[in-house]
Amino acid sequence: MYRKYNNTMIPTIIPLAFGAPQIVLIAVVILLLFGGKKIPELMKGLGGGIKEFKKATKEEEEETKKVKDSKE
Repeated sequence: MYRKYNNTMIPTIIPLAFGAPQIVLIAVVILLLFGGKKIPELMKGLGGGIKEFKKATKEEEEETKKVKDSKE
């Protein structure tokens, strides 16, 4: 599908919706690729990455707020 924008045709991105069967299939493929012993390590690393990202985001918001308050 294409959509007209500024007299040019651009492709329309169709949103992907995952249902229960697709999620189960993805989980099975991940289990087959990495094995049962490796998955907890991967999840621990993912959790640590998310934690660091949230911490950095919070620090950036606080710094932005300080700069904004100092300008007023």
